[in-house]
Amino acid sequence: MTAAVAGLALTAGLTTSSTAAIAPASGAAATTVPSAPQASTDAGYTWGNVEIVGGGFVPGIVFNQSEPGLVYARTDIGGAYRLDQGTRRWVPLLDHIGWDEWSHSGVLSLATDPVDPDRVYVAVGSYTNSWDPQDGAVLRSDDRGATWEQTMLPFQVGGNMPGRGMGERMQVDPNDNTVLYLGTEGGHGLWRSTDQGVTWHEVTSFPNPGTYVQDPDDPADYLTSNQGVVWVTFDPTSGAPGEPTPTIYVGVADVDNNVYRSTDAGATWERVPDQPTGFLPHKGVLDHEGGQLYVATSDTGGPYDGDLGDVWRLDTATDQWTRISPVPSDDPDAGHGYSGLTIDRQDPDTIMVVSQMSWWPDLVIFRSTDRGETWTRIWDWAGYPDRDLRYELDHSGAPWLTFGATRANPPEPLVKLGWMTQSFEIDPFDSDHAMYGTGATVYGTDNLTDWDTGGTVQIEVRAQGIEETAVQDLAAPPGPVELVSGLYDIGGFVHTDITQVPDDAFTDPYHGSVTGVDFAESEPATIVRVGQAVDGEVESHFGATTSSGEQWRAGQEPDGVTGGGTVAIAADASTVVWSPDGTGVHVSTDLGSSWSPSQGVPPGARVEADRVDGDLLYAFADGTFYRSEDGGRTFTASSATGFPTEGNIRFGAVPGYRGHVWLAGETGLWRTTDAGDTFTAVPGFEDGGAVGFGRAAPGADYPAIYTTSLFEGQRGFFRSLDEGATWVRINDDRHQFAWTGGAITGDPDVFGRVYVGTNGRGVVVGDLDDDATVPQPPTACEVTWTSHDWSTGFTASVRVTNSSGTALEGWTLTLDLADGQQLTQGWSAQWAQSGSTVTAVNAPWNATLAAGASVTVGFNGSRTGASTTPSRATLDGDVCTLS
Repeated sequence: MTAAVAGLALTAGLTTSSTAAIAPASGAAATTVPSAPQASTDAGYTWGNVEIVGGGFVPGIVFNQSEPGLVYARTDIGGAYRLDQGTRRWVPLLDHIGWDEWSHSGVLSLATDPVDPDRVYVAVGSYTNSWDPQDGAVLRSDDRGATWEQTMLPFQVGGNMPGRGMGERMQVDPNDNTVLYLGTEGGHGLWRSTDQGVTWHEVTSFPNPGTYVQDPDDPADYLTSNQGVVWVTFDPTSGAPGEPTPTIYVGVADVDNNVYRSTDAGATWERVPDQPTGFLPHKGVLDHEGGQLYVATSDTGGPYDGDLGDVWRLDTATDQWTRISPVPSDDPDAGHGYSGLTIDRQDPDTIMVVSQMSWWPDLVIFRSTDRGETWTRIWDWAGYPDRDLRYELDHSGAPWLTFGATRANPPEPLVKLGWMTQSFEIDPFDSDHAMYGTGATVYGTDNLTDWDTGGTVQIEVRAQGIEETAVQDLAAPPGPVELVSGLYDIGGFVHTDITQVPDDAFTDPYHGSVTGVDFAESEPATIVRVGQAVDGEVESHFGATTSSGEQWRAGQEPDGVTGGGTVAIAADASTVVWSPDGTGVHVSTDLGSSWSPSQGVPPGARVEADRVDGDLLYAFADGTFYRSEDGGRTFTASSATGFPTEGNIRFGAVPGYRGHVWLAGETGLWRTTDAGDTFTAVPGFEDGGAVGFGRAAPGADYPAIYTTSLFEGQRGFFRSLDEGATWVRINDDRHQFAWTGGAITGDPDVFGRVYVGTNGRGVVVGDLDDDATVPQPPTACEVTWTSHDWSTGFTASVRVTNSSGTALEGWTLTLDLADGQQLTQGWSAQWAQSGSTVTAVNAPWNATLAAGASVTVGFNGSRTGASTTPSRATLDGDVCTLS
């Protein structure tokens, strides 16, 4: 039977109150999936990224075939992008994906409409196993990704599964753009839409949903999925505009039956006769002018592996197959498969493929100008370990691509041409322009045809705007360093300017994945980090710097460490507490040169430091909060209860306030002001993701609090300027960035700036708009100043109102005077001056100041400059509204 799926309207993340109805293929009753509640706010924030450039796998680059300059990129966990030709930066298109829909930030395929270039489609979903809580979807846009509508699918989609670089699996019919096809994973076969992606039906006549499973016994359940139907290619010359294209080719992950054809617009299908077997068809590209179908194959779906494969050419008029492999699979020198197949549409005799997969010494790019009869390589051996290169690579756009190396290790270059490359695309309108994805960036060239005349192809980083890192931790020290980040796969960075790409990722030791970072609050140049290798070993899992990251050194480590875990450094840098994977919590008094076991805290606890008291550190594990008052040597458990015992837990201490800690868990947000003796649940929070602190608002003392949470039924980024009394959402539905529960921190030097860690969209940064209205936090007091002045002095009358709601039994007023103003004599209080600060302590008769009550005091003073109102007033340490 046929499954039909109705569409759910979703406009730039503003979910309507409509529903998605799913009619399963087996005739079961239809189910209804309600939409998310509508939520939007004009928060006065501009959202962007901390500049890293790239950082993750780009499995697909897709050029529109009818409009020059229109090109898209898809990523496996970080959404989709469109290239802005004016700025040459990629524009993110799926930032509206929210927390509960996080898996839809993985993009398995992308199709751009050759008839109506404004239309673009993405098949989204991250995993086809138990890791993913929801089914996949097709999103459709008629404004190039500015806004989207969504159709849910009745199965999962695996944008981050093995084989994700094969394809494209989704295509728009070039003759009738109401028709789309989508190849799926997991045995779900080939699907078709005939209404521009609004509804989808399984093509039940298609005979083969795929058979290839990389490892059916994988205990992690990651390699156990059928990789399915992997590409669709139309022959536009077989039909006429306005009617569905009759001839369609489809590639299938089946080593014995891998290419199928329909000649009746998908009504019936046949296995293309005499086809080659033994490998998987990564790419199928048709030269419709010459009638040649090219197929690049490998022995796995990739992207991490591929030892053998071939390239084939099918003469579609005669059904004759010709093997045209640059290095045939049965050649003694064969050692990789093939992917990244592309045709030069301006000169279809020219085709290119890349090696899938050659880790060592580098990616190989092959080029043929005679339809595969002969090939040249982008590099050749010149007597081991030397190589002759047809290219020059400029990696200055992302200088960290050296991954900590300082020189080449021949035959490996300092910076590789690439790896995991499954998409290499020649611009259909410009033979010199090409781009390709790698496991960490996008490279491009504008002089590709120089290859053919003995010239040097200039290749450079073209990933500007793509930010695809999975953030594990963030820290924002006061002073010249703006941000320290811990990231999966590329380590992390010290940013002194978040608008510029740092020169290097962390080195000495090099950590492929950094899981924790921290700095000493009173010694912010002292920073520690912990991490691990992406694959293999590291010199040490611990690194430290006392120079804001200009120089690092690898520390020693306790026996048994297997991974980075979390780390905290005392406010005065006197001790470091480390909770690594593989062993228990340890403490160091010499910045990691030696370690001793901490007592009273379980292995795996998350650790943080108080931001004031160097002896005070904290830990949390299994629903229990712990405190150390001796620099992390011993911990004691708090008697506080009610915390979640598992799931995502993040907590942090407040700068400037000893013992103030805020803790976010999957059932709420809590705070303590007594170092964990007692905790109070913060009203309204149903799920706390992460919590952090930034510069206080003008006129306030307590730092701004930021959290990614579910508050009063609304998921978002929230800010409080009044110690948690009131909260405002500062993001909107266009800027949700999928899952953001890993890290958040404000900037200690820039009020309103907040950094948020994502799982695939890098570090996003929010800044207040220039004209944003900042709500002033309510104050506990009001001070009204009036004065009578003469040439050398003045008399001041000061009215003090207690607006805190609580009576004061004794009070102290401070006033910050302008330079040259000096107290001479006061009344109705005990007056004193130190520097420019004047202090008034209550008299016995006015010591009690009831809630809402006022008292007037005054003094005479001398002056040498202008007479001005004080710049600041406090009552018992609370900043007052001053007028």
